[in-house]
Amino acid sequence: MTEGVAQAVRSGPTSWNDGGSRVNRLTLLTTRECHLCGVAREALDRVTAETGEPWTEVDVADDAKLARDYGDRLPVLLLDGKEHGYWDVDVPRLLKDLEAPAA
Repeated sequence: MTEGVAQAVRSGPTSWNDGGSRVNRLTLLTTRECHLCGVAREALDRVTAETGEPWTEVDVADDAKLARDYGDRLPVLLLDGKEHGYWDVDVPRLLKDLEAPAA
């Protein structure tokens, strides 16, 4: 794990990509020195504690396309690869949406 990039590995439902790698349903896009990113991490930890659903964090500073696409509204939460929300995690909405099968 590199500085500024964290990965939460929790037990829970797992999906796999075509290459056989684990793909978490939840991805939190962040960047360094982002106060709201810390708040979002805490919210996702609570969701994980309740559901067992793992999540991954990606620092957009490490990817020019992600920085360009999302850098003005971090943190951004992706659910099944699609934008679910930004700036904060709407926990009740996320819990409801996690009950639906992965796309």
